[in-house]
Amino acid sequence: MKKAKIMIANRQKKVKVPVGLRLLVRKCCIAVLTMENFETCAVIDVSFVDNNEILFLNKKYRKKDSFTDVLSFPLIEGDVCDKDPKSGEFLLGDIVISLEQAVAQAARYVHSLQREVAYLTVHSVLHLIGYTHEESSIKKLRMREKEETIMARLGLASTCSYVVDEFLNTQ
Repeated sequence: MKKAKIMIANRQKKVKVPVGLRLLVRKCCIAVLTMENFETCAVIDVSFVDNNEILFLNKKYRKKDSFTDVLSFPLIEGDVCDKDPKSGEFLLGDIVISLEQAVAQAARYVHSLQREVAYLTVHSVLHLIGYTHEESSIKKLRMREKEETIMARLGLASTCSYVVDEFLNTQ
């Protein structure tokens, strides 16, 4: 895979961002793009927000008056992707993760915050490159299989805790 630029912004103050979480998010993005043979330079913007902001965004863009853990805003339409005219990089879209919600879900599922954020990132990057799960149970199952395969390759299978392995050292 060619170069990927993963831009990460912390737009919340309720959850301290653990050391290494930004690196893990980058590794998750790269793992998805690598597994999916995405061969072009790509840009992904990731934002950590609180529950209030994700509620606002969910209402505004999805017309859902409820909290959610992650939102994906893909820039790909069909097979067409926005391209930065200066750099030639493909702009895949934005990922917005509620760290408050991720903390709650990590506790509920009895795993680390790192694993939860990694899963949310993998899930969202798959959305950015065109995967969906709301249209049919087959698409949902296919996407879930991809998520679990990538998480296992990252050493974050559902039965494991956060482990760094040689796959994480790829670029």
